[in-house]
Amino acid sequence: MRISDKITYDGSKQLLMAGNCILENKAIAFKTVDYLKTLAVKLDVDFVFKASYKKDNRSSEKYFSGLPLPEALRIFSEIKAEFDVPIISDVHYPTELNEGVSEVFDILQVPAYLVMQTELVLSLAKTGKPINVKKAQFLHPVDMENVCKKIESTGNQSIILTERGTCFGYRDLVVDIRSFQIMKSLGYPVLFDAGHSIRKYGIPSSDPAGGTKQFLPSLMSACAATNLAGLFIEVHPDPQNALCDAASQLSFDEAGRLITRYFKIANFVKQFNNG
Repeated sequence: MRISDKITYDGSKQLLMAGNCILENKAIAFKTVDYLKTLAVKLDVDFVFKASYKKDNRSSEKYFSGLPLPEALRIFSEIKAEFDVPIISDVHYPTELNEGVSEVFDILQVPAYLVMQTELVLSLAKTGKPINVKKAQFLHPVDMENVCKKIESTGNQSIILTERGTCFGYRDLVVDIRSFQIMKSLGYPVLFDAGHSIRKYGIPSSDPAGGTKQFLPSLMSACAATNLAGLFIEVHPDPQNALCDAASQLSFDEAGRLITRYFKIANFVKQFNNG
């Protein structure tokens, strides 16, 4: 799968998709990319910067949902020019593809809540770009096959699947380890979205109770042992003051420890399986 001019995913290297929950401003994004690219080089993994240009599922219209699209696309273009990294962002409406989105981003993402929207999925697939599909919280992993078939119907087979937890009562998500094996059986690389898996939905992300980061060491270690394609995670230089997902984004110190630990386990498992 060709991700960018410099990255072709063939399973030889792990993928790290990491960055801010939402693009807040150029300074925060540049600081985050600089840190994560350096970490990725150290860990010898392929790095894709992630940040949403829009969060259209905020629980209040008063919450920050993104910069104006032209301004966001300009900053993303500056990131690519300065750091030479591929970028992924989620698309909410097919019309956004005609506003420069498909030209700027290397990977297009289907948000979990919108994974059943056929027009959106087909529109993204027809760009020919790699498509990262977040498994919806309400879907059985087996049902991701239907989403893959929609994408495949356009001739696009550059598909990545990402697990981000399953609804478990009100406001709680659980990570079902079986989900990874089921989705891998569909023949596409699978990632673990660590940060969104520990969000407490319905509780403002600015509230410390809106995330349970204390469970990440256990969750990430367990998921790393399932021989995945890589990790999807959100990182911020000042999480408690982040404009979105403040309770679940990792600080640089937390990211350094947890991401390093994750890939050490993942590499050991990969070597053991090859061994």
